[in-house]
Amino acid sequence: MWDFSIGRTLGLMGQTLPFLVFRMMVYFGIAVAFVLVTGVGVGVGWGIGAFGGEDFRAGSMFWGGLIGFGVTAGAIFFLREYILYIVKAGHIAVLVELLEGGTIPQGQGQIAYASEIVRQRFAETNVLFGIDLLVKGVLNAILGLIQGITSFLPIPGLSNIVGLVRAFLKVAIGLMDEVVLGYLMRTRSTNPWQGAQTALVLYAQNYKVMLKNAAWLTVIMYGLSFVVFLVMLAPAAALVWFIPNAWGAGGFVFALIFAWAVKAALIEPFAIAAMMDVYFRVIEGQTPDPAWDERIGQVSKKFRELKDKAANWMGGRPAAGTPFSAPGGPVV
Repeated sequence: MWDFSIGRTLGLMGQTLPFLVFRMMVYFGIAVAFVLVTGVGVGVGWGIGAFGGEDFRAGSMFWGGLIGFGVTAGAIFFLREYILYIVKAGHIAVLVELLEGGTIPQGQGQIAYASEIVRQRFAETNVLFGIDLLVKGVLNAILGLIQGITSFLPIPGLSNIVGLVRAFLKVAIGLMDEVVLGYLMRTRSTNPWQGAQTALVLYAQNYKVMLKNAAWLTVIMYGLSFVVFLVMLAPAAALVWFIPNAWGAGGFVFALIFAWAVKAALIEPFAIAAMMDVYFRVIEGQTPDPAWDERIGQVSKKFRELKDKAANWMGGRPAAGTPFSAPGGPVV
């Protein structure tokens, strides 16, 4: 069915327990911020609504909650570079060390150790963030290149609902941007733009294996997230009683928020670790296929931008006819 080991991946999670706790603090802190600020917004709307009738109060509460939710979402948007740099990239760094057979510190030292690795690879947050954005764009283009995707998915009848399959795989392919970051950590590339270019081509030429495993992990991820959502419905509904005049949709919204927090803090790292394990094993000994490099460049402006940045990194340019090379392999 799939090529990853659930037991091995859970073992990796156990060895990075300090980082999982750190992730839980960050993402549950975000979830609590959403709940508190949204609740305050609803409360303010309830107070303003006292100057009008029931319909006016209901509208005031709705807009107050929506504004509170929007303010929190805006704050998280501006913190996204920090979250990627410190939380996601840091966890990926220690997972890569473990996958390569290395050892990592335990306790608080693990987080400091990971942060140092990230700083060594990406001195500035905007470089890492820029790579991440370009990689996501290129992955979408690769998905558009892949033909006959449904032929290898172990789910009967999918060939008749191509639109649904494409939407599903778009979610599944979203796991790969962090796997590319893991590749950069693993290869210790001095040119991260070139490393990302290499990683993407290697992914494209192994797309069947990678998408099959990503599809299974997506099912596992969202299945577990749905279970968490159901479990969270009761406590989330209880929280709503603390909001003036009980906000009807609050329990559903808050349960979604907390389910997202569990997914981001605990479930996604499992999926990323499993995908990195599969990816590192499947590309072992391979070199990037120039044909795939050309195909991706033809359909993706972001891939061409990635190549330009790679060529101009630190003012250096690769020699003519050698656009990039695979670590441990010959120049292509």
